[in-house]
Amino acid sequence: MTIQELRKKRADAWDEARNFLDSKSKESGILSDEDSKTYDAMEKKIVDLGKEIQRLERLAEIEAEMQKPTSEPILSKPVVPSDNPEKTGTASDTYSKAFWNAFRNRNFVDVRNDLQVGTDSEGGYLVPDEFERKLIEALTDENIFRPLATVIKTSSGDRKIPIVTSKGEAVWIDEENQYSLSDDVFGQASLSAFKVGTAIKVSEELLNDSAFDLSSYITKEFARRVGAKEEAAFLVGDGNGKPTGIFAATGGAENGATTSTANISFDDMMELFYSLRLPYRKKAVWILNDSTIKALRKLKDGNGNYIWNPAVSAGIPDTILNRPYYTSSYAPEIAAGKAAIAFGDFSYYWIADRQGFTFKRLNEVFAMNGQVGFIASKRVDGRLILPEAVKTLKIKGA
Repeated sequence: MTIQELRKKRADAWDEARNFLDSKSKESGILSDEDSKTYDAMEKKIVDLGKEIQRLERLAEIEAEMQKPTSEPILSKPVVPSDNPEKTGTASDTYSKAFWNAFRNRNFVDVRNDLQVGTDSEGGYLVPDEFERKLIEALTDENIFRPLATVIKTSSGDRKIPIVTSKGEAVWIDEENQYSLSDDVFGQASLSAFKVGTAIKVSEELLNDSAFDLSSYITKEFARRVGAKEEAAFLVGDGNGKPTGIFAATGGAENGATTSTANISFDDMMELFYSLRLPYRKKAVWILNDSTIKALRKLKDGNGNYIWNPAVSAGIPDTILNRPYYTSSYAPEIAAGKAAIAFGDFSYYWIADRQGFTFKRLNEVFAMNGQVGFIASKRVDGRLILPEAVKTLKIKGA
C-alpha cells in the first residue's frame, strides 16, 4: 500500500471516529464506558496508521539517499590542479585515519603524533570534522527539538547573546517641536556548556573485525542516547547542570493561559493561541505529549469542527487549529498545576554546541570480560532567549 493510500485510509478512519463521537456523545460531551472503549480502538487505528506512514516516509528518504551517485564526474582536465585547499587539523584525511586506527588500537604508537592536533584537555581526542557532521545530523534525527531551534557553535567559554528587552517607539510631533528620544533597552542571555556523555562497550573480537563499521555503530548509539537526554533537557531541564527547558518554571516560556477546569477545553486552546503575539504566531508550532493529543482530538470549535486535523497529502503535517504540532514523550502530561502544552516560535530557543565531540578508549576497565570501552561526550547548553516568543497552557491546580 502506498503512502498516499495510507493517508487516505487514515483520513477515512478519522472521519469514522469523528462521526462516532458526534453520534454517541451525551449532552455533557462524555462517552459511556462501552463507547469510550470503541472510540479508543478507533483512535489506536489512526495512531498506528500514522506511525506506518512515518516509517514509509523515512524509508523513502533512505532509498533516495542510497540512490544518489557515490562519486562526482570529473568535469576538468586531469592536469588542472584542484582549487580545493588541502584539509588540515581535525578535518584532514590523515587525522581521520589515525583517529579510527587508534580506536581499533592499530599501530597506536605510529599514529600518536597525528592525533596531537585533536587532543582534548581531559585526555580524549576530538572526533574528525566529517564524523562530527554525521553526529550532528544523527542528533537532529533523534531529537524533535533541534530542527525547531536555532543552533550555534561556540569554541569555548560562555556565549553572551544581546537581547532587546524594551523597544523604543515613535511619537506624534507638533510643528517645530523637538523629537523625543526613545531608545531600545538591551539585555543579555548567557549560554554555558554542560557536559553530556555515555559509555559504550564493544567486544575485542568485534572491534578487530575489519567488516565491523565502528564509526556507524558509535554514531547511532551516541546519537540515540545523547539525543534523548538533550530532548528531555530542552523541554523540561531546570538549568542545574543541564540546559533550561521550555517548560521550566524559571527561565522557560511565559504562561499564556490557565484552564478553568482540570481538563482542556476549546476556549482554553483559543486563549493560549491568541496569547501569543501575531509576529510569533506566523511560525508557531505546538509541542505536547502524545497523551495530550488524545484529549485534544475530541475538542470542537464553535462551529462543531474538530480542532485536530490529519494530514491527507505529502508535505502537509497533522495540525491543531491549523498549526503543525510535534509530540515528545518528555513533554509534561496533563496534571494539576503543571504546564502541558507549549505554543510558539521555537527558533527563539538557542542551542549552543561546544565545538568538538570527545572520545576516549578504555582498555583496562572491561579487559577481564574481553571488551573495550569507549566514552563519548560533548558540551551543550540551551535556553529560550525571548520568553514572550513561546507560551504555555497551565492546567488548573487541584
